[in-house]
Amino acid sequence: MIELLVAIGLIALNGVFSLSELAIVSARKSRLKSLAESGRRGAATALALAEDPGRFLSTVQIGITLIGILAGAFSGAALGRRLTDILGGYGVPQTVAEPLGYGLVIAVITYLSVVIGELVPKNLALRNSERLACLVAPLMSLVSRVGAPVVWLLDASTKLIFRALGSSGDSAHTVTHEEIRMIVAEAETAGVIETDERTMISGVLRLGDRAVRAIMTPRTDVDWINLADTDGAIKAALMNTRRSRLPVADGDPDNMIGVIQARDLLASALADQPLNIRAHVRVAPVIPDTIDALDVLNVLREAPVPMALVHDEYGHFEGIVTPADILDAIAGAFQSDTHSHDPEAVERADGSWLIAGSMPADEMADRLGIVLPRKRSYETAAGLVIAELHHLPETGEAVETLGFRFEVVDLDGRRIDKILAARLPNEGFSS
Repeated sequence: MIELLVAIGLIALNGVFSLSELAIVSARKSRLKSLAESGRRGAATALALAEDPGRFLSTVQIGITLIGILAGAFSGAALGRRLTDILGGYGVPQTVAEPLGYGLVIAVITYLSVVIGELVPKNLALRNSERLACLVAPLMSLVSRVGAPVVWLLDASTKLIFRALGSSGDSAHTVTHEEIRMIVAEAETAGVIETDERTMISGVLRLGDRAVRAIMTPRTDVDWINLADTDGAIKAALMNTRRSRLPVADGDPDNMIGVIQARDLLASALADQPLNIRAHVRVAPVIPDTIDALDVLNVLREAPVPMALVHDEYGHFEGIVTPADILDAIAGAFQSDTHSHDPEAVERADGSWLIAGSMPADEMADRLGIVLPRKRSYETAAGLVIAELHHLPETGEAVETLGFRFEVVDLDGRRIDKILAARLPNEGFSS
């Protein structure tokens, strides 16, 4: 009976080491740090163990190895001998009772070791990694201090072998955008977040990789005021626009001098004052078209008006960017902000996609399941087609790239308005 209790105790202790190993290794360091700052007992110790995985894994391995030796040398032998005697008492021949007794004991101990000593603890650790890491960390730290010489020897030996193999042995893993997207996708599948929430999170991640050219309202879509126009033409422009703020140019769009707010002009009109655009012009920041979208957000926060004028390296006016453009990149366009209510991408019955030429290339890539080159000169679906053709296309021209055939099906002047994207035969989904 004592031997059986010892065997069960050793298996349970093995389970504690297995649970500790997986709980601390899989626990998120950011979460442990937060728990430590909030005063959670054991969190700081768990974080210290996670920061030095070499020493911690050596500690666990010492414990598991010693338990395995004891279980095999003491419990297995004693129980095997006891079961052999029991079988012999029932008349089983010695030549059969001994191998049968030891075999049954080894089978049962192995089964219990796998289930109770490994599988159950590790499953528990995966489900509650941070909480269990805080719980077992003090014990593991104590074992590490008690076995410090052996732990040091094993850790140093491991590092020495890594250096011999040309590796530092330190983990170089960092969380990537793709891993974050996968986590968000899993959260959506599990019902933790809504689909719209996932869409917005993806938009925020894309925002950090975009230049302002990818989110700005391009020059061709900008409503603007020309001081060289007559008062009648300026009033007509103000009446026809749906914008509350308009850039103002002095004779040429490349000579933008600032921005006016419609409410300022309305106040003057209600007061029966003459139209004086120049008096109401406010200075707006001028930014290069290569600046990052997130940097633009900081510029807009500090600007006297929430609008920035985008110029290229030659000083030519390229477009404008507002907080609404950034919100559009994150949450999608609002109907009141667009001239067309058509969606940017529509999947057809045959599996092809009808795509707006102005659709951001990275959003299109997400819809189609393709991977764009990291270094590229375009920001839209139309830019992709032009970059592959190396000229402005005519209606009906097509290009095959990235596993798809992109055909220009509609032009608005020289601008690509609609593209038909069809997967090429025998092309699998890009990863």
